[in-house]
Amino acid sequence: MQHATIEALTREEKGRKTSVLREEGKVPSVMYGFETEPMNLVVDRNAFMKVYAKAGESMVVDLVVNGATHPVIIVDIQRNPVTDFVTHADFRRVDITRKIEAKIPLKLVGESFAVKNMGGTLIQSLEEVDVMSLPNALVHEIEVDISSLKTFEDMLRLKDVVIPPGIEVQNDLDQAVASVQPPRSEEEMAALDAAVDTDVSKVEVTSEKKDEPVEGAEGEKAADGKEAKKDSK
Repeated sequence: MQHATIEALTREEKGRKTSVLREEGKVPSVMYGFETEPMNLVVDRNAFMKVYAKAGESMVVDLVVNGATHPVIIVDIQRNPVTDFVTHADFRRVDITRKIEAKIPLKLVGESFAVKNMGGTLIQSLEEVDVMSLPNALVHEIEVDISSLKTFEDMLRLKDVVIPPGIEVQNDLDQAVASVQPPRSEEEMAALDAAVDTDVSKVEVTSEKKDEPVEGAEGEKAADGKEAKKDSK
């Protein structure tokens, strides 16, 4: 099986010094796992995102470090909350001859009659499944055909999902995966609007209170005891 490949270099930068690497369009990372000591690495961000889009966190990737190829799975990424750029990645080295535990996302595909023609709302109850498999049998995602959801009483369960060969699902097969919720009636919408109006009417506007000085010895201790927390990273 051909894997997506990404090249990495070892790095000496740690802690706050890695911010320079991020500014240069690189992703600080670490590799650990089967027959390897934890290794601090750095990869190109654009190259990483292309591989991540294809492999996700469930498919084997060939990580090339200083000329040596390691079969790994991307097990965790961190993102900047503002830019959404990947700021760190973990690579787990695996033995392709041994089964491993993994999580595979479920992707709903197809068209539901109850959604398209009856105005229902599609509900996905299960986002991913826990599996046991040889690394090379893992897939990026498992597609779930929702065309069988023709009425509001229909429900797709995990036992109805076609699982790729070589993958053993660890979840309860009777677990619900997807269903369609009927649209609210006019009576329900009216009751909901009334409830919102009632809640709003109960809101009281209070005047802002000025801070008052703390009196007594206990107040002085409380003030003196406040210390700024230093960043330990």
